[in-house]
Amino acid sequence: MGRQINKYTIGVCIFVAVGAWTYGFAFAIFIQAIGEPGFYAYFNLDPNSAYTASIEGAVNSLFAAGCAFGCIMQGLVGDWLGRKKTIILSQVLALVGGALCAGAVNVAMLVSTRFIQGLGLGQSLTLVSLYITEVANKNNRGLLNGLTACGLATGYVVCSWSGFGTYFSKNEMVQFRLLLALGVIGPIITLAGIYWVPESPRWLAWQGRRDEAWEVLRKLHYDPIGDPNEEASQAEFQQIVLQVEHDKKEDVTFLKMFTVPSWRRRSLTAMFLLFATQATGILSIGNFQLLLYQGLGFKNWLPLLFYCFYTLIGTAPNFLSSALMDRIGRRTLLLTGYIVITVMLIIEMVLQKFYVSSTNKAGAAATVAFLWIYVGCYGFFLDPPQFVYVSEIFPTTLRAKGVALGFASYFLGAITFTTPAATAARTIGWKMYLVYVGLNVISIVLIYFFVPETKNLSLEEIGELFGDEVVVHLSEDGHRVVEAEKVDISLVENRTCTAEA
Repeated sequence: MGRQINKYTIGVCIFVAVGAWTYGFAFAIFIQAIGEPGFYAYFNLDPNSAYTASIEGAVNSLFAAGCAFGCIMQGLVGDWLGRKKTIILSQVLALVGGALCAGAVNVAMLVSTRFIQGLGLGQSLTLVSLYITEVANKNNRGLLNGLTACGLATGYVVCSWSGFGTYFSKNEMVQFRLLLALGVIGPIITLAGIYWVPESPRWLAWQGRRDEAWEVLRKLHYDPIGDPNEEASQAEFQQIVLQVEHDKKEDVTFLKMFTVPSWRRRSLTAMFLLFATQATGILSIGNFQLLLYQGLGFKNWLPLLFYCFYTLIGTAPNFLSSALMDRIGRRTLLLTGYIVITVMLIIEMVLQKFYVSSTNKAGAAATVAFLWIYVGCYGFFLDPPQFVYVSEIFPTTLRAKGVALGFASYFLGAITFTTPAATAARTIGWKMYLVYVGLNVISIVLIYFFVPETKNLSLEEIGELFGDEVVVHLSEDGHRVVEAEKVDISLVENRTCTAEA
């Protein structure tokens, strides 16, 4: 029987996941903006021109580039300042960038300030997944870190319905300015409450601050029913300290992430997985689906309403996936997901070929329906597992840099597939799906041969899957260290339940 999650841990993880919500909302703002007549009127853009398409691509690309640089920055700062202080830095950048973006007076300012906003939001999204991974235990890590995807997707939903509401404003400035301004709400909430969020116990143990690490860990994992004597927490603490003492003997640099064989395998796996999800077309299709709806004959506010339903259908399965992930497994969800997504893309491609720009209402309805089924499948099979897997395969000493590499690839994929998406949507249309289908087939093969299952393993024990030495293992019930007689447990002082958690 797995350990129970206490209310304190749930509260901390939900609050930290606001950072993912902030990213999702701010990312979706621009999708909504290009559906608002006031956006084109203010910036003097023709919605159907090639120039406008290039501007739309540039705004998305610079935002994604800022996110990628933010990820790499987090890989350095997260180890130096700690997870909590780096969260603060990310929210300050997101707040400043969001405020400047909301006040953009021309296209150049809009593009540059989206880069600044991305710099903070890239860090924010990365840190949510990293932090929750480090505070969860092995039996509920999938559930809790699934909040990264759930928060991100919920941000899309809130933004989509906000954009639908502002469309009906008679003030064209309000139509898009209000949306851009709402992007600062998330950072303000996080900055207001971050004082009460504890530092990661694994980072504290790495820094030699063991007493602090123990106090945080026991409070996060206190289970009065399943573990009243804190035996599981003590065993977990011993494993964390012993493993981090072993791992920190090696200096960690981004270059070294690709020279040590076990580190290289992790790094390449993380980069592949998060780039591969972009190769499904999820962002490039989603970003410019309003153009698709218009091509199918839907006019005025209807494309915006369809986008609202698209985000709802894509978000709801995230919660179900997170709830089941610790039972089903990450690898199973990913492998099954890529197969299902490939089939959905082929069907959608055929429908778009025959019904975009046609007058067949039934065909247009089917095209929209399968697009929604596609995003629902993505939300269940791929969205939560990708973030959970990438964050849990690295040891504490590598995690910030490893997750940085993975998420930077996520945003590199966003740049790769969203930059040409506006132009592709207006020119080659359905043929772009051939690229996604081909890349997904490659992803299926690579996942089958190179992505091992990680469910229900402690973060320290996952290293064994990639060829690292695991100093000690936990018993099946997690209440003791298996190799207690073979290692120097005295390195970790005996901890007893002397205070209320």
